[in-house]
Amino acid sequence: MIKEYCGYISIVGKPNVGKSTIINSILEKKVSITSRKSQTTRNNILGIKTVGNKQMIFIDTPGMHVKSKKTMNKILNKSAQSIIEDSDIVLFVLQRLSLDKEDQLIIEKLKESEQKTICVINKIDQIEDKDKLLPLIDKLSSQYPFIEILLVSAKTNDGMGDLVETIKSHLPENQHMYDENFQINTSEDKFMISELIREKIIRRLGDELPHDTFVKIDDINNKTDIVEVYATIFVNRQSQKQIVIGAGGKILKNIGEQSRIDIEEYLNKKVFLKTWVKVKKNWNTDSNFIQSLGVGNNYESK
Repeated sequence: MIKEYCGYISIVGKPNVGKSTIINSILEKKVSITSRKSQTTRNNILGIKTVGNKQMIFIDTPGMHVKSKKTMNKILNKSAQSIIEDSDIVLFVLQRLSLDKEDQLIIEKLKESEQKTICVINKIDQIEDKDKLLPLIDKLSSQYPFIEILLVSAKTNDGMGDLVETIKSHLPENQHMYDENFQINTSEDKFMISELIREKIIRRLGDELPHDTFVKIDDINNKTDIVEVYATIFVNRQSQKQIVIGAGGKILKNIGEQSRIDIEEYLNKKVFLKTWVKVKKNWNTDSNFIQSLGVGNNYESK
């Protein structure tokens, strides 16, 4: 009988170091939204990649923040820290030449857990002289016994093959937890669709609108030739509602058009998308409301 290997791999790192892009590159599909703004990932998204007798279950965590006082960030921190303990392998991601206090905080959390960890330095395509990375590698090696310190560019796919092979070589011997027929169900569809819409909001209005938006999918009607999607965009203030809608509804229309294209690609079916914008004052400081929206929950994707 052929031995099987399977394990949970969590991806941790401060905001905007490219964790979502790494998962998307490894799985060769879009499972987590990406943008140039931080805090774009709010849920632990689980993606599965099976290669022969080895199955990798990836968990993409929200970015971790230093001593954040915001309710939203406290929930994100708790979510990110808790899954480190439940992982078989941790990928600690940082970018380019930086190692700041947020990175140091995560290293301290890793020391507490003593988890098997691979350090991934991302965005090396932005560094012309790779020799400049040597002092950073030496410093990282002295701070934690990483399995490997790997240099990658998730954007250009440079080094990603080596990363996957390193992960595979350190998986524990376990039976596979998911078979090849595993599919996403409706609740996961709702989450992914909400993230695709929120991605377009962030990309269109990131400089004007802080991360005070949340998209709730009210209903999905899967008909014979079309999928009807009804969504509500929550914002904190009336002025933000006007920003999202735009003059004559132009911005909301553009967000809807761009979102529909991605949703159709995701569902592989024609989509009718209807969106509303509602004001919920201080929603991102109301922990009960945040958790009712599903922030911090796990979603599975093959």
